[in-house]
Amino acid sequence: MNAVQQANPIELSASAEAKVRELLLEEADDELCLRVFVTGGGCSGFQYGFTFDDERAEDDTLIEYDGVRVLVDSLSYSYLTGSVLDYQEGLEGSRFVVNNPSASSTCGCGSSFSI
Repeated sequence: MNAVQQANPIELSASAEAKVRELLLEEADDELCLRVFVTGGGCSGFQYGFTFDDERAEDDTLIEYDGVRVLVDSLSYSYLTGSVLDYQEGLEGSRFVVNNPSASSTCGCGSSFSI
């Protein structure tokens, strides 16, 4: 399947790339990709989601970072453009965080946003 080359909608920080690589190694499945998506809901209107997926839809954008593969569906693409996925460890625990310049506001937990 040939995809048109376009700008990546989301970048990965070094810590996010390392954590995704670690999680993929634990799964021991060479077909797995990290899927980053946006859904309606959350306290600010939209929320980010993350899952591992071994199937790629025709309209998915595949982004590769030194062997780490990330999938973004066509509906989430515009909401994520210019974003950076980071992995943070702190007092609240460890989590993936999306730093999205398009978000006009975010909630306190950082998992939902509005445009």
